Amino acid sequence: MSCRHRVALRAFARESRLRAEIQVGLITFGGTAHLQLPLAAAQAITNVDDLTATGKTPLGAALDLARELLEDSERIPSRAYRPVLILLSDGRPTDDWKAPFEALCKSERASKASRLAMAIGADADEALLKSFANDPAAPLFKAHNARDIQQFFRAVTMSVAARAASQNPDLSAAFELPPASEDDDLDLDFK
Repeated sequence: MSCRHRVALRAFARESRLRAEIQVGLITFGGTAHLQLPLAAAQAITNVDDLTATGKTPLGAALDLARELLEDSERIPSRAYRPVLILLSDGRPTDDWKAPFEALCKSERASKASRLAMAIGADADEALLKSFANDPAAPLFKAHNARDIQQFFRAVTMSVAARAASQNPDLSAAFELPPASEDDDLDLDFK
């Protein structure tokens, strides 16, 4: 995954400075599930290690971590806006993901989260990713190159920022991929 996550972090930081504070957390699940980046204000994040896709894909363990994070009232106060979960995958789960996914969907706060998904490359489990996504305005997104990922994260950022500035932040706004811009960083290593 090289530095794709940095595209999102830069975009969230830019929007967070302009509109509303955006908190970002990052759970990786290449080899093992790991809370790579605990929740932090997007503009305060200065460095995140490169991510690599290696070994097994323990999606179930990652979903358990996401549920635990969202249900932690000390990290996410009840006054916080509706969370957005983004699942990016280029493969298939190697552990039991169905029970953790059901637990995520039934938990108090996580059940209210908007869930978006992106399939990266031809080996991604599109059926699973479609079942993860729950925002009717945002179907399963597919990435065939680095620009697709950048456009996706720009759209996520604009959607989160619009929701944060809205009088009714829990309503789902139309989710559209913006056109590619000359400002896009295309120095990503897409594999």
